Amino acid sequence: MKYDVIYIDPPYWYQGQTQHGGRGSAWTSGAHVHYPTMSERQLAALPLPELYAKDCIMFCWTTGPQLEVTMRLLSAWKMRFKTVAFVWDKVQVNPGAYTMSQCEYVIAATKGKIPAPRGARNVRQYLREKRTTHSVKPEQVRSAIDSMFPTQRKIELFARVSAPGWDRWGFDAPPGDGLVSLPFERTNKCEK
Repeated sequence: MKYDVIYIDPPYWYQGQTQHGGRGSAWTSGAHVHYPTMSERQLAALPLPELYAKDCIMFCWTTGPQLEVTMRLLSAWKMRFKTVAFVWDKVQVNPGAYTMSQCEYVIAATKGKIPAPRGARNVRQYLREKRTTHSVKPEQVRSAIDSMFPTQRKIELFARVSAPGWDRWGFDAPPGDGLVSLPFERTNKCEK
C-alpha cells in the first residue's frame, strides 16, 4: 500500500542519557529504558520510500537534541524538509544541557507535492498540553493532520494507539483493524 500521509515518532537513541525529574525528584530513565531505540543508521536504513504515494507528506516528531539527526534522516528517506509543522509545549520542563527543555517539534517534509485535495488550512502550529506518560504524544496533532488531509491514505509508524482512518505499524502498535505488516522489520536492539 502507498500512503499520502506518514506520521512518525522515531525511537531515537540518546546515547544512553538519563533525565532528571526536576527539583526534589530523582533521576529518571531515558528513552532506552521505556522502549527499544534505534540508531541513526538503523532508522536511515528503513525503506520508507517504498510507502510513499506519488505526492506524500511526512510529519516527523523530533526534539532539540535530535534536530540535526532528523534532517539527515529526511534526506536518507528521500523527503524534502518544508517547515516546522507543530511545536508542542509540554508545560513541564526537563533540565537540558543549555536551557530548560519544554518543547518537542513535528517537522513537515514532502516527496513530490502536498497531497490533494487539501482540507483545513487554518491549523495552528503551537499547542500547549501537559505531557503524560513518557513519549506519549498529544492526540491533538493527529487530529490536526486529519483535518488538513481528511481523505488521504494515512499511516502512523512506531504507533502506540489505534486511530480511525489510520493504518499503523510499530513495536507498541495495538492489534486490530489498521495494523499493517511492512516490508521491513523492527529491531529490538539498538546498534550503537
